[in-house]
Amino acid sequence: MHKILVTGAGGQLGSELKLLSQDFSQHLFFWTDATDLDITDEKEVEQFINTNEINLIINCAAYTAVDKAETEYELADKINHLAVKSLARLAKQKDIFLIHISTDYVFNGKGYKPYPTDYPANPINKYGYTKYLGEQAIKEENPNRAAIIRTSWLYSSYGSNFVKTMLRLGKEKKSLKVVDDQIGVPTYARDLALFILEKLLDQIGTGIGIYHYSNEGVCSWYDFAMEIMALSGLNCEVKPIPTTVYPTPAKRPHYSLMDKTTLKKDFKTEIPYWKDSLETCMKLLENS
Repeated sequence: MHKILVTGAGGQLGSELKLLSQDFSQHLFFWTDATDLDITDEKEVEQFINTNEINLIINCAAYTAVDKAETEYELADKINHLAVKSLARLAKQKDIFLIHISTDYVFNGKGYKPYPTDYPANPINKYGYTKYLGEQAIKEENPNRAAIIRTSWLYSSYGSNFVKTMLRLGKEKKSLKVVDDQIGVPTYARDLALFILEKLLDQIGTGIGIYHYSNEGVCSWYDFAMEIMALSGLNCEVKPIPTTVYPTPAKRPHYSLMDKTTLKKDFKTEIPYWKDSLETCMKLLENS
């Protein structure tokens, strides 16, 4: 049995983990968010770990406001980098395994084929840079007792995300403009949560390293929006536009598809196709 500290439990992935954990009663979970546990306070985290005899941490906590990170860099760095460094240091001191969630935004987006896990990171925005620094901190502090899981375009029936935004705007507007030159793939947070609980927890040991997890397939944000409208039956026209027409404070990688070969091989797992997972999530949203 693992005694598992889950940070960021109120977010999309944390919420999915909490829901699915009912089927994994062999483990004892401790669900925390910023109001329960300040992960930027190393002493507070250490006390929590000692009190509850934690032997595994799943760090879902993150500063994810990509555009705001351009002006709130210090806060983003505090959560995505310095707090992660602290968690990794504590994990090493106490022989705790650390599972950390990272992002495709550690890549610069100038590639043309899926990025392997060992491809050099080179983020082009401050959010991506703080996540990259968090990865580096783990490598420095606790490389042999940690797994870094990079994911992309996360959505869920919980929290705020692209799917919910498109559904809301699709009801309010007759047409929408969505960029069609940023290529990647959505990830249903429930699929990732199930992988962590079903596969990763059973194989934790030493030196797991970095893995990529996203749903199968490839699309643009425009394709993603079109599929959302098609599945929802909303009569809202989606118009494709280039990124240059919709500038944002933070630059986005134009191509961020990640190679999942190593993960699928090492964990002998199949990953659902993005359209199938989107349909599953939207049915839940319709019935909620």
